[in-house]
Amino acid sequence: MKVKQLKPRLQGLAPRVAILKTDHDTRRRQQQAWRKWYYTARWKRLRWQCLERDLFTCQLCGRIEPEASKLVADHKVRHLGDPAKFWNLGNLQCLCKPCHDGAKQRAEYRDTVARRVGGL
Repeated sequence: MKVKQLKPRLQGLAPRVAILKTDHDTRRRQQQAWRKWYYTARWKRLRWQCLERDLFTCQLCGRIEPEASKLVADHKVRHLGDPAKFWNLGNLQCLCKPCHDGAKQRAEYRDTVARRVGGL
């Protein structure tokens, strides 16, 4: 009899579990429509122009990387959805993946935190 009394209480947990199934990256993409620009042919051409211009050399560490899949065309100034900044070849730099995912992301995070603290 006690087991039957617990059954309705456990069924109430289902909606909470469904919230956890939402993928964070998917939610971010839905909120920021400009993320689709990275999948266009125009972006792929612009990225390649950036890599060629910088001679497949990371602008932070100087590493020459012949394999283009290990390089990132990084925006020097964050575009935050501004098409002029996003599509500007002058705003792009070639970075190796470790520099982009490490040093560059830490620097952007520090800038973001500084802006928030300064704006309070």
